[in-house]
Parts: sequence; C-alpha cells; structure tokens
Amino acid sequence: MIILFIQHKTININNNMKTKLIKYFLLFTFLICCKSEKIASKKNPNIVIIYLDDLGYGDVSAYKNGLLKTPNIDKLANEGLKFYNGYSSSATCSPSRYALLTGTYPWRNPRAKIITGGSLIIDTLEMTMPKMLKEKGYKTGIVGKWHLGLGIDKIDYNKIIYPGPNEIGFDYSYIMADTQDRVPSVYIEDGKVVNLDPNDPIEVNFNKDDYGLPTGLKNPELTSMKWHHGHNGSIVNGVPRIGFMKGGIKARWSDIDMADHFLKKAEEYIIKNKDETFFLYYSLQQPHVPRTPHPRFEGKSGMGPRGDVIIEADWCIGELYKTLESQGILKNTLIILSSDNGPVLNDGYFDNAVEMIGDHNPSGGLRGGKYSLFEAGTRVPFITYWKGKINSGVSNEIISQLDLFNSISEIVDSKFKSNDGLNLSNLIINNQGKGRDELILEATTRTAYRNKNWVMIPPYNGQKINKNVDIELGNSKDFMLFNLDEDPFQKNNLAKKEPDKLNQMISDFVKIRGKNFSNIKNLKLE
Repeated sequence: MIILFIQHKTININNNMKTKLIKYFLLFTFLICCKSEKIASKKNPNIVIIYLDDLGYGDVSAYKNGLLKTPNIDKLANEGLKFYNGYSSSATCSPSRYALLTGTYPWRNPRAKIITGGSLIIDTLEMTMPKMLKEKGYKTGIVGKWHLGLGIDKIDYNKIIYPGPNEIGFDYSYIMADTQDRVPSVYIEDGKVVNLDPNDPIEVNFNKDDYGLPTGLKNPELTSMKWHHGHNGSIVNGVPRIGFMKGGIKARWSDIDMADHFLKKAEEYIIKNKDETFFLYYSLQQPHVPRTPHPRFEGKSGMGPRGDVIIEADWCIGELYKTLESQGILKNTLIILSSDNGPVLNDGYFDNAVEMIGDHNPSGGLRGGKYSLFEAGTRVPFITYWKGKINSGVSNEIISQLDLFNSISEIVDSKFKSNDGLNLSNLIINNQGKGRDELILEATTRTAYRNKNWVMIPPYNGQKINKNVDIELGNSKDFMLFNLDEDPFQKNNLAKKEPDKLNQMISDFVKIRGKNFSNIKNLKLE
C-alpha cells in the first residue's frame, strides 16, 4: 500500500490505483525530463571575447613561430580550435574594433580610423553585437580598452560622457577612453570618470598645451620612460602621453596595476552575472605602449617590457579561465581570442623592445606588421574554445573578425545579420565547412584584397617603410601580387608574371571596394 501525505491527511490507495499512479508519475517525470533537456539544449552559451592589442601571429607559442611562452593562451588554442588564416579587419586599432562589434568593413565608415579623443564612431542607431545579444536576453559588458570614440564633438569628462559603450548596447562598461598612451589617464565606468573629485575637474586638449604643466617635450628629466616619437605631451606617472591633461589627480590610474585592475573588473562582472546568460568583451591593453608590467612580471620574458606584458596578459587570461571554471560556467561559455592587429616593437617609447627581442619573431615570419598591408598587419592569432563542445583542432580556412557578428548571431538564433560578415558558426564550433574565399584587408585607410591563396595590393603613394616603427607599409608605385601557398612570406611579386590573374583580382576587388579605392587619407602614425 502507498500512503500519500496531503495537507496532513492520510489517504489509503489500493493496488490498482497504486499501479496507475506509478504509471502517471513515471510519465510525468519523463515529460519533465524531456522538457528540461530541451530547454538545456536551447540554452545559449555565455560568450567571452578576449581581445588583445598589438599581439602578433608569432607572439603565441601555440603557433610555434616565436620564442615567448604563453601557456594559458596555448591551453585555449590546443584544446580548442586554432586558425592559421584568422584576420583582423584592419592593421590598426579603432577600425578593427569597429568591424568586430558591427560586422561591417571599417572602410565603409569614413570615421572608422585611428582616433585620438574623437567622437563615437559607431552610430547609436547601428546594429552591434551587444545590441543583438541583448535582444536574445544576454547581459552585456565591456571591460578594458575602448578606443572607439566617446561623446559628440568635445567631451566634458566632468559630466556623464554620452554617447559611449552603454549607448551602443553594453549594459555595463568599465573602460579607458582611448589607449594608455593618450590622455585622459582615467577609468570610466558607465559614462562616469571613476574617483573624480568635483573640486579638481579634468581638462583635456589634443591640439595645444594650454595648461603650462610639465610635458615630455619640455621636461624630459621628469619622465621615467623616454619618448621616441609622438608621445611628448602631459606626464602621468612618469610616462609622457599623447595630448595634454589638467586636473583629475585622484582619478588617474596606476599603470603598473592596470592589468590587475581590468582583470578584477572582468571577474566581478562574471561572478555577478553567472546565473544569467552574458556577453563579456574583455579588451586587454597589452602589449600596446606604454608597456608597464607589474613588478611581479618584470624581467620574466627576457625580452624587455614588451615580452613581460605579454606574459602578464597570458596570466590574466589564465585567471579569467579559472574564474569561469570556479563559478561552474566554463562548460557553457564560448571563448574567442584574437588581436586587433599585428605586432610593433618601437611604437613611441624607448623601452628596449627592439634591443631585447633576440631571436623571437613577433610576426611569425610574416611580412610587415602593425600599420602594414602585408600579411603581418592583419593576420593574427585567432582561437575559439568551448569546453566539451569544440574539439581540439586546427583550421587553414580563411576567417575574419568581421564574421563573428553573423556567426554568433547564428549560434544564439538571432535574426540580425551584417552585410559584410559571413556565418561561419559551423567552422567556429565544429571545424566543418568552408571559410571565406575573399576578404578586403585594410591598413590606415588603404585596402588590399585576398582571394583564396592570392593577395593583391594596389599601388599607393607614400613611404615604403615607416622609419619611426621600422615596418614596411605596403606602399608601392606598382601593383603587387602574391601566391601565399607558394610564398607565405610575400617575397615574390608576381604581378608582371601573372597579368591575367592580376586583372581578375583587380576586377573582383573593385566589385566589393568600388573604383575609388585609391582615394585615401594619409594618417599620421603616432
């Protein structure tokens, strides 16, 4: 006999009723389990994009083209999917970040170029990745470097800074305005400068020094880091910056603690939202200049501050991984790691990056680097990881950060798609299917074209080598054509030997880029 206790009353049930009850119970349990499994199978993953700054193809040891050791990034690469033909959209920062968040080629937006203290370059009406994910119920957050502009026209840092990350889809933002080599040297949380004393307002000017305060140009004796080019404005923490800043003393960041600070904020965001479905854009500042590793990482690489901050960034990534794991959400988190552009050694400061590089090759042997139309400008580390979902593997398929918008849209079953991105979700998750056949590559408003194993670089005026950074820019009076299968380091220009192929490449390029591709704006490389 089964005895049920309902509202403190005892009910006797005979054997026939007992049998029926058991059957109903089992059926009910089965249906509930099926429904739960169905719900679980439809649950979208958390999405974490880890975006490094100026990290080269050869800077990640999993790619086996350099001498630095990056064990935590290697874990993602070796246990996840590692792309050998992964591209940023541009060889510089701001355009790549624009393309990442919108799925749109940066050259379509005349404002999507390297900026210093400029207005927001993403229209608040434009569809973005965080907007798309919010529509699917995601919490959305950014922690780290922004560099996509803030406000409209001149920014008043003493008031709510509007528009910014929160107006293009992020629920939460904890950022630096541009890069750590530019003023203002403060953190901004949800549009407000952190720790700002209203009695010590911030003033910023990028055009001229109106403040009469010490600068790197006038007072080199006050600097702890010597500037090489461009970075000779206001001195903050002994580091001369681009631009001039007055006030905001209590709000100024500590450079050596920046990596720890951003990591803490990223971890806090994860812990706060662990019971939700969330998107985190974790935008590390390393290894961009000025390179100021925490003392516990100083000298660890044997390659000077640049190598040290890469090791520091790798450690941060390992700690973030541990946080996802300790919170029990690692198995439902898709991690995508990449870099905004290729490497540069001396990018404005004397920090021994050139002198101490040794036999390490940040570009992995690829030609060019940051600012360049050659491969090292835009071919970067590109890794996808989802524990238990993505199998260990490698891919030689062509994939661009442009494609992340549409691929993630497919993964979360969103209706929104960008015009320039492709849906490569099956490639990202299952290492199945084709990647891109063609891709427009961009560097300081100039563009080139890759189609399968061929790359075509149109003629552009300008210096062939930027002497400040010692990088080939890809400028030439003639067309350049390379077969990457036979010549991965782009040593042999086949434009004259393969006229038919060249003409076809030009024709295909113009269909996407338009005939005005040579109308470019020469930008100052600071």
